Amino acid sequence: MDQTQANGKGIADNQAASAGARDKLMDELKHAIGEAEDRLKDAAKQPAPNPETRARFDDTLRTAKSDLRKLEDSLIARSRGAAESANVYVRDNPWKSVGLGAAIGVVVGLLIARK
Repeated sequence: MDQTQANGKGIADNQAASAGARDKLMDELKHAIGEAEDRLKDAAKQPAPNPETRARFDDTLRTAKSDLRKLEDSLIARSRGAAESANVYVRDNPWKSVGLGAAIGVVVGLLIARK
């Protein structure tokens, strides 16, 4: 397998891992938000704030914030990895990259002119 194919496989692997991590974190975040909404509904039904409910709500919010930070860190790391892979590919194949950029430009230009 030459360097170009290895770089392409690395990019695909990075994208698959990124999508899996993002989906997992988004599911956890949705779960945490759902729990927070349930806590708010429970708190609205009670005349005075229950300390236990308040503690559970605060914990759920901390979890959601933590998940958002993890998602942000994951996306930043994956973006850097993808940028590095693209940089290596462009350095190894400059003319292919120029051709690809030109082809994308033509397609975008045609789509814009079509409307």
